[in-house]
Amino acid sequence: MNKERRPGFTTRAIHVPPPPMDQQTPSVPIFQTSTFRFDTSEDYAETISFRRPGYTYTRGYGNPTLLTFERAIAELEETESGFSFASGMAAVHTVVTSLARAGDRIVASNELYGGSFSLFTKVLPRYGIEVTFVSPHDPDAVAAALPDAVLFYVETIANPNVTVADLEVLGAMCRASGVPAAVDNTFASPYLCNPARFGFDHVLHSATKYIGGHHDLTGGVVATTEDGMRRFRDMAIETGGTMAPFEAWLALRGLMTLELRMERHSRSAQALAEFLEARAKVERVHYPGLASHPHHEVARRLLPRGFGGMLAFEIEGGVEAGMRFCDALDLAWIATSLGGTHTLVGHAASTTHRQMDPVARRAAGIADGLVRVSVGLEDVEDLIEDFDRALEKA
Repeated sequence: MNKERRPGFTTRAIHVPPPPMDQQTPSVPIFQTSTFRFDTSEDYAETISFRRPGYTYTRGYGNPTLLTFERAIAELEETESGFSFASGMAAVHTVVTSLARAGDRIVASNELYGGSFSLFTKVLPRYGIEVTFVSPHDPDAVAAALPDAVLFYVETIANPNVTVADLEVLGAMCRASGVPAAVDNTFASPYLCNPARFGFDHVLHSATKYIGGHHDLTGGVVATTEDGMRRFRDMAIETGGTMAPFEAWLALRGLMTLELRMERHSRSAQALAEFLEARAKVERVHYPGLASHPHHEVARRLLPRGFGGMLAFEIEGGVEAGMRFCDALDLAWIATSLGGTHTLVGHAASTTHRQMDPVARRAAGIADGLVRVSVGLEDVEDLIEDFDRALEKA
């Protein structure tokens, strides 16, 4: 540009010099940009081909804010690398379709989040991918299904009936069979459980939940190997389901208080579960911190820091009673999602697992009157009072 002529107004407004910055800040900067400048075409070509470090395009090719979040998750989950996505389901879809192709077969737990179940039963068959469902609590069934499979998929704590998979046993079985293992660790969070310790190759999270922790972001992430990261990155570049910088910043903010929040979620959920277990109208309480839970001993081994903020209970009277209970609550919200500041409830059969037919729901242990509860950060005495009133009206 001619140095003797002053650039026009809009040119000067666009080409603002970056501020000098030699000091660190406690908040990671948000690089809210889709693209990055290069000095030469060669530098551009080398960087976009991943032969040279740097950033080219935020959709899968990297962004400093995203990279900071991905490295943080890998550090907390004790894996080599990580990659972030636009949602938890984008993470599940990308991981599965990166590791399986037409003609392949995967083995999956029969206790899954409704969205994952729909992906496995409705979408993957259209890709020519076969899915064998097994109980994660039946080692013989898992062992029989693993030969020739390209992936094993399970949830640490299952949604919505809060069963706990013995990841130590399952991870060893997958290692012995040479089958890659993936686990949705959303309900536990990186604070309560690190599945990579038990041989799991790919650890997925809906960052929307406990990682974010404030009901204000939608995102997903996988903690994985370096090879896994490259495979998932390449698939995400082609399919587009990548995280945005602001969501990554919100997730990083959430990680800073994850331990404090998970400790409180766990304490409050334990107290609420004990209260519900003593109520006559409650037929059964699903919470791994209770001695009555069928996987209590497994949970004590896998989750030494706490049993998490998710519980479920079966109310006497089936579907109608479950919905009446939810409607009678004042403090707790009827709402989708989980893992945040507010206590959220939902009747599983009519909401999160509506995609499953009654036979499949029963096979997964989801009763007609099952109410799922994400215990928030409110004072637990207030929550118990609210649930007590609602039970009287159910």
